[in-house]
Amino acid sequence: MTHHKTVSRNEWIEARRDLLNEEKAFAKARDTLAAKRRALPWNKVDKSYTFGTEEGTKTLAQLFEGKSQLIIQHFMFGPDWAEGCPSCSFWSDNFNQTVPHLAARDVAFAVVSRAPVEKLTAYRKRLGWTFPWVSSLGNDFNFDYDVSFDPERKPDESVYYNYRDTTFPSSEAPGISVFIQDEDGAIFHTYSAFARGLEDFNGTYRLLDATPKGRDEDELSYPMEWVRRRDQY
Repeated sequence: MTHHKTVSRNEWIEARRDLLNEEKAFAKARDTLAAKRRALPWNKVDKSYTFGTEEGTKTLAQLFEGKSQLIIQHFMFGPDWAEGCPSCSFWSDNFNQTVPHLAARDVAFAVVSRAPVEKLTAYRKRLGWTFPWVSSLGNDFNFDYDVSFDPERKPDESVYYNYRDTTFPSSEAPGISVFIQDEDGAIFHTYSAFARGLEDFNGTYRLLDATPKGRDEDELSYPMEWVRRRDQY
């Protein structure tokens, strides 16, 4: 470990108080940003989507499970993939026990992938998850919400991801999308996030950010090179 400055207890407290002031300012800025996120205009969902589930087919409206709000986690798991994405699995380890708490605040949660239901169910059982996971195979949902791309495209061919034209190494990408349903049953898309915008939804990264070494990814060939599926460490 590289040498790090050490000080007396009183000096440490003074330095910590200085940082606390910055943390408070950041928290207030985050609250302001969250309010702006909630104030975004809504986009009505006019297209019909039917998803494959363990209980049979369900519409997007049925994924709300009687709640007025719905969070969708877009999990990278292509139709012909043997396993789900390790990075998406890393994120999904944060969701299992949060579903009841979300439900208590009028929010439903579901994970959506293009792999068939049988693959999703087997992989979920392997990782010990219980959250709802449905298949969008056969509909345009993932394509319409910019997390699936033509698998036949050329490697350098650009795709639309994170609100810009860019290149992406896979036919599937991660993301999160939020919806609301009004009293008349109309559904509106209210928010989506991609790429580093997803970090706010990963508790493990937030815990690592509080440690002396942080995420410790600077020497890696890419930031999440260290990540494995939970049963492969």
